[in-house]
Amino acid sequence: MNVATYGPGGRFTMTDRGRAALRQDSDALTLGPSRMAWRGDRLEIDVTEWAAPPLPGRVTGRITLHPVAISDVEWRLTETGSHIWRPFAPVARIEVDLNRGLKWSGHGYFDANFGSRALEQDFSYWTWARYPTRDGVLALYDATRLDGSESALALRFGADGGIREEAPPPKRPMARSLWALRRETRGDADSRPHQVKPMLDAPFYCRALVETQLDGAPARGVHEALDLRRFRQPWLKPMIALRVPRRRGWRFDDQAAG
Repeated sequence: MNVATYGPGGRFTMTDRGRAALRQDSDALTLGPSRMAWRGDRLEIDVTEWAAPPLPGRVTGRITLHPVAISDVEWRLTETGSHIWRPFAPVARIEVDLNRGLKWSGHGYFDANFGSRALEQDFSYWTWARYPTRDGVLALYDATRLDGSESALALRFGADGGIREEAPPPKRPMARSLWALRRETRGDADSRPHQVKPMLDAPFYCRALVETQLDGAPARGVHEALDLRRFRQPWLKPMIALRVPRRRGWRFDDQAAG
């Protein structure tokens, strides 16, 4: 389970566990010591994880997601359907209560990517962004496949749960990331998107709070850029293993062996 917090003392957890650490039923998913489960109309995520360097330490607590509406739509990112994006709850309220004094509530979001092939087998680059607007939320998804073809999605999510696909705004360049990762997003033709706050910087991936302009008004939201050609490079694997350690031998008897 990947949990990331930002700012002074921010932590990053993402432990790779074996099949023995997985349990799933219709309402719950358990990954070793952490679990997420639907309780009526809310999703409760109970976290018990260990943060990776450079700031190790336990990350524990609960995150509760209150969806405004649940979507049942899915979008194919490839013609074969080998990669699917599903925005389960594009508009939601979230409550965070973690250790180290991290307690707040605000605007939330819940989506998932899944498929039958590794991302780097089909894609070379993509960006994703989600911008709250005056009438809901605009999600932007741009992907470049290995064969050079592209897909572009612009989806407007209303506070009432309605979803509308629309023509994407023009692509607008952004400054490169700390690791010189190419970045772009979409906005009005005269907009100049820029990073407001860094979140996560890696050689192949960047997440940041970004401000652009949509329909003549400023829009601020989370932006991601992913370079899968970089991800495939052998020199990256030791760095990933440091941040995403493997743990074997989990037993569901309230104790971990390793």
